[in-house]
Amino acid sequence: MKNGRSLSKRTAKERLTEFLAVFDKEDEVLIILNADPDAIASALAVKKILRYHVKSVTIAYPNEIRRLSNLAMLDLLKIQTAKLRNIKVGDYSKKVILDSQPTHLPAFEGIEFDAVIDHHPASRGWEAPYVDIRKDYGATASMMVEYLRAASLKPSVALATALYYAIKVDTNNFEKKTVPADAISFRYLYNIANHNLMRKIELSELRRSELNYFKTAFASYKISKRRLYVHVGRVRSPDVLVIIADFFKRVHDIAWVLVSGVHGERLVVIIRCDGYKKNAGTLATRVFGKLGVAGGHRQAARAEVPFKKLEIQSVDFDTATLMRLARKYLRQLDPDN
Repeated sequence: MKNGRSLSKRTAKERLTEFLAVFDKEDEVLIILNADPDAIASALAVKKILRYHVKSVTIAYPNEIRRLSNLAMLDLLKIQTAKLRNIKVGDYSKKVILDSQPTHLPAFEGIEFDAVIDHHPASRGWEAPYVDIRKDYGATASMMVEYLRAASLKPSVALATALYYAIKVDTNNFEKKTVPADAISFRYLYNIANHNLMRKIELSELRRSELNYFKTAFASYKISKRRLYVHVGRVRSPDVLVIIADFFKRVHDIAWVLVSGVHGERLVVIIRCDGYKKNAGTLATRVFGKLGVAGGHRQAARAEVPFKKLEIQSVDFDTATLMRLARKYLRQLDPDN
């Protein structure tokens, strides 16, 4: 058994061969993902790779897809998916998780995965027969392009558009840390993808009603020592917190951005920084890791914590509370700001 902490150096061909060896002709495969552009595009790539190697492939997700750009991606590229709660996981002989790991979400608990492919740092407490985790890559989609090319499979226009858009989103137009392989995959897809279709997906970002969250954010944010904090209260979808955090990180002379909100009975915190002598993932883990799910990369991170573990009511949580939680660790990680 291999796990995310002991990966050997393998060529693209070797990875493909090992991955395909997991499956049999009669397998009914379930791909499970936390639906976002990188995960969705990667699932499409795996579906194409397995097309003649297994009996069937189903893509399912546990989260509610509310972000308009993600819904537009599914609609415009005609991507077929299912909600995890509407299917029986036990009916599938093999399970694959992409752009995530078995311990990342409560919905993944209890599922034995046969293959894990991801670009996030490896977490502990799980094993799988096939593991490919490359934390230096900017997107799982970049990895999947390598699988496709190793299999001599040229992506369709729809698949190329999905993968191209996924790399663009997850690397933040290559502003985040990447490796040359990301650029190689991106360049390979450039002449195949439909750029007009991709722009149509990109421009589907906000509902009119979600502008109210920005109104709250502008009224509630606090800045202290080049750190911007804001709690926007209860949100319909955590995706709007990401949009707000990405907006505020563009403000000149702001080193850190922490945006929080309440979704269900959980506190969701989105963290952004410039990644230069800073590490958002480390901050998320130190502040919230013992209380819930937390982690990420140098520039971007996320945490989700049940309010019962915070010993505070959601209605009492505000921007000042967020500041108190994070300040101690920010002083340790970034004493100059």
